[in-house]
Amino acid sequence: MAIRYENGSLMVEQVPVEKIASEHGTPIYVYSQAGIFENLRAWSTAFEDRQPLFCFALKANDNLEILKLISQRGFGADVVSGGELFIARKAGIPSDKIVFAGVGKRAEEIEHALNEKIRAFNVESRQELELIQSIARRIDLPAPIHIRVNPDIDARSHPYISTGLSTNKFGVQAEQAIDLIKLAASLSHIDFKGIHVHIGSQVTDISPFEATSRWLKEMYSLLKEHGITISTFDLGGGLGVDYHNVTEASHDCDEKKERIPNVREYAEAVIGPLRHLPVDFVFEPGRSIIANTAVLIVSVLYTKQNDSKKFVIVDGGMNDLIRPSLYQAYHHILPVSSPDRDEKERVDVVGPICETSDFFARDRLMPVVMPGEHLAIFSVGAYGYSLSSNYNGRPRSAEALVDGSNFRVIRRAETYEDLLNLYDSV
Repeated sequence: MAIRYENGSLMVEQVPVEKIASEHGTPIYVYSQAGIFENLRAWSTAFEDRQPLFCFALKANDNLEILKLISQRGFGADVVSGGELFIARKAGIPSDKIVFAGVGKRAEEIEHALNEKIRAFNVESRQELELIQSIARRIDLPAPIHIRVNPDIDARSHPYISTGLSTNKFGVQAEQAIDLIKLAASLSHIDFKGIHVHIGSQVTDISPFEATSRWLKEMYSLLKEHGITISTFDLGGGLGVDYHNVTEASHDCDEKKERIPNVREYAEAVIGPLRHLPVDFVFEPGRSIIANTAVLIVSVLYTKQNDSKKFVIVDGGMNDLIRPSLYQAYHHILPVSSPDRDEKERVDVVGPICETSDFFARDRLMPVVMPGEHLAIFSVGAYGYSLSSNYNGRPRSAEALVDGSNFRVIRRAETYEDLLNLYDSV
């Protein structure tokens, strides 16, 4: 494992985490390059007979240096804003490997993407389609598109990250898709390529993916009856990861034992019903590539006991990692040194933000820790730094990348001066 304990010390590859924390302070995100490459390789080999295009979802992690590594392995990008498109291109990702999703694309973003000659827009409404046509005609550039169709399939994930139900804002309903595709075919500067679906994030059950592929097969046949040809299926992303069992041995008595499907099992499930169709495939993995390749290191500031609760107060907060507050998400937490302690206690691990929702764990059985110690919060590579903020006037933390026995800072910690850098008058 790229992130593991050796002789009671947390290691990322061959570098002790204590060394990084002592040199650069906390909070700090620490990534494993080997872990990233291992996950990219898993995706590249799982679909070897079809050779799909993989477009990494920048919403999960938009660090420029990490994106360069991903681009070097031949992956493209799934972007949802003009800013993400800008970052993807700066990272060296070719335009013809970029798909642009999202329900609220602005006119200037659409024009930017057309000028970049991206692979496709994932179109989510009739009005969006008409706007793309208008802009493409004005600047006389073709607009390749997929129509995002909502299959009304329950991904059995957290309601905030479920995207494939009829009550969600994403995509068009299946019964509207045929009329929208016919409209697309009639427009002068629209190049209809295929169907896009994305049913949700952190999906840990294969069956919703299988149901989506069976639905796509039926949609393919239905469109064929209407004389509509599909050349591409963009199946989105959403494959979940194991946030509980992330070390080689269990140190947390509250661990949840759940088997998470691997990439090859996912590939067999989604490709199976579609295997014999003459289409290209696009996938948009994010979390499954980057989540378990990073830890967030924080320092214990204080411990505090009241009548009914023990608190471990750390220097990182919901501004650094909001997933527990936003999704009630679980992240494994252990001391960086000597995690196998006999003495354990139930605690809330909380941050310094002035919100009751500022927590990393509640009622968690953990080894007893003291002020000054470092804790590791595991599986933070996805939707960690990318969701961070300056709330409560707190500068964002640094990010470091480990490569074997070496490491480097790939995004410096912000300073107080950085909090003012957008003010012209200061």
